[in-house]
Amino acid sequence: MSKTSAAPDHKSKEAYFTATQGQLIWARFKRNKSAMAGLVVLATLILSGLFAPFLTPYDPTVAGRDMSYLNGAPQIPRMWDENGFSWRPFVYTTKRTRSIKTNFRWVTVVDKKARRYLTFLPKGDPYKLFGMHLRTHLFGVDKGKIHLFGTDAAGKDIFSRTFHAINTSLAVGTIGVFLAFVLALIIGGISGFYGGITDSVLQMLTDSIRTVPAIPLFMALAAFVPPEWSAEARFFFISTILGLIGWPTLARRVRTHLLTERNQDYVLAARLSGASAAHIIRRHLLPSFTSYIIVDLVISFPYMVLSETALSFIGLGLKDPVNSLGVMLQNVTKADVLLNYQWYFIPVIFFIVLVLAFVFVGDGLRDAADPYSDNKS
Repeated sequence: MSKTSAAPDHKSKEAYFTATQGQLIWARFKRNKSAMAGLVVLATLILSGLFAPFLTPYDPTVAGRDMSYLNGAPQIPRMWDENGFSWRPFVYTTKRTRSIKTNFRWVTVVDKKARRYLTFLPKGDPYKLFGMHLRTHLFGVDKGKIHLFGTDAAGKDIFSRTFHAINTSLAVGTIGVFLAFVLALIIGGISGFYGGITDSVLQMLTDSIRTVPAIPLFMALAAFVPPEWSAEARFFFISTILGLIGWPTLARRVRTHLLTERNQDYVLAARLSGASAAHIIRRHLLPSFTSYIIVDLVISFPYMVLSETALSFIGLGLKDPVNSLGVMLQNVTKADVLLNYQWYFIPVIFFIVLVLAFVFVGDGLRDAADPYSDNKS
């Protein structure tokens, strides 16, 4: 074998043996195509939710946004029709009218001769993004309104509502996961490090929390929530409750790891050096478990989003005017939606894609964090 071919091989082996734990996890993660695809989709959805006020043309909380297009079908921009070609994308103008043919019911009539041309970076509804007060949106039309995903019964733009709902559901999941993460590290760390009666008491508390059924708990809490609570107060209430009941699983894993590591030589050396228990747990024991904690956090996210969505879907979680995926899914429970307004199911597609992206990324991280995954058949 030539020296030129041996040199790169030697460098790759040296890089492998000198790589940090994070670098090794990332190298194994990149080889998982489904996980990488899930990461790209997840990053796209997260960024879409964060920049939703800019990416969407209208404020999603304003009812009656377009009273002339109630329960309107999606408007797909086009560049040509039977009237000719246009360099500027356009949608048709619509209006509501009554006629004898429809027994004087309100119907939406499309005027194909009146075009509404797309405009980019127009001024529109004011919004706040990262502390800045802005009015510029990504797109709009030169006159009237545009609804890429259609409208609901109140005239709200479903496109705007969907992207704001993604941001809200992710925010609820973030707060819930963070609270559960902190509680799990504290309770699991103390339980695993001290053991004995402390461990027994904390495990009794953990088992008690795990046996509490979530749905009956929220039904009981919903009965005591004051009706005058604001949407923000209800938002933080749901997030807090999800976090308070979501920590036992991670706490048990942290406890198990610390029980096996607390008698290692490096822990004994730290004790002899006068380090406190909090310092040993924070600086020595938990870092050795970092990769598994990160994996557990990522996997916990879809369960938090699912919990928020399920609770809002059955009316125990967030409610209008808050836009979340669960709130939007409430609209698809009506029988006439499936028959006449199929575009109400568009947020369902985003919800499924979001959960699947979390699952693929979580599975990829779990396999990448397993040091024996390369040896598995």
